[in-house]
Amino acid sequence: MMTRILISLVLGVCAVLLLLPACVAGELTLPPGTAAILDHIYSGHSELAIPEAQAMQRELPENPLGYLLEAEARWWEIWCVSAEYKYGMTLPRHIEKLPMNQEYLNLAAKAETLALASLKQHESAEMHLYAGMAEGLAARMYGLRGEYRAAARAGVRGRENLLRALSLDPTLYDADMGLGIYNYYVDTLSTLAKVLRFFMGIPGGTKEEGIRQLQRAMEHGQLTPALARFSLAVCLHNYDLKYEQALQVITPLVEKYPENAIFRLARGDLYGKLGRKALAIADYRAAGKEPIADPACRRKIAQLARESLAAQGAESPVEGK
Repeated sequence: MMTRILISLVLGVCAVLLLLPACVAGELTLPPGTAAILDHIYSGHSELAIPEAQAMQRELPENPLGYLLEAEARWWEIWCVSAEYKYGMTLPRHIEKLPMNQEYLNLAAKAETLALASLKQHESAEMHLYAGMAEGLAARMYGLRGEYRAAARAGVRGRENLLRALSLDPTLYDADMGLGIYNYYVDTLSTLAKVLRFFMGIPGGTKEEGIRQLQRAMEHGQLTPALARFSLAVCLHNYDLKYEQALQVITPLVEKYPENAIFRLARGDLYGKLGRKALAIADYRAAGKEPIADPACRRKIAQLARESLAAQGAESPVEGK
């Protein structure tokens, strides 16, 4: 009799769990078309992603996501035209204040405003996530422009929102993306910068935790797996000099989005550092031949491919000049 009672209780609990809404599992309720926009962003097709994100904004004007997605698409255009090949690695290292940069910051600000307005009505992990993502978008622009105080303030505010999102929903893995970047980079600051950070009241972090968080976002996130994977590969390459590990991280990204010239260049740089010349040359040439829609980005990628190939002592029959 006792066994039957226990079995009945277990079956009853299972039945209740099956009837619970999907949000219990921690998944975001994403608007239709989100996956397609993300695929276009990380395939290097911002000319497709931006109109799609703007259509989402018109259909869902109170939802921050459409603005976040457009900002992300525009970020890669900015990344492309600002990048330079130095020290065997293609990265944007500094950018000036340009109109296209302000447009990007306006999108991040709009997303944050909508998220905060929603939070005033009803607190949710989703809106804290979006507010944190918006601050993270702004922080990376300020950092690239050398506006370090503004970057720090935005980073701290973003961190607070992301931590709150995870406190409300520990399985909201997209929040780990921004926290991972924050914790990693805070730990890479120079000794002087760390002292200044202490007096400014900026919370600390560790690279080890940052890497674990990026891996969680990469493996379980809905919005951020590609960005988390690329960011982790860059961290391992640029700061830790772990070229083989970085190569293992970025290769699935290149395989999923073979049309993305930026990802190709990044993998080519790693092959070059590892002495795998033929593979580096193949990636650089593939990047240079991509039919990129934006003329400025197409010219810059062709230039970067030529410079990368020259560093390997190879000819540069690349298109997009």
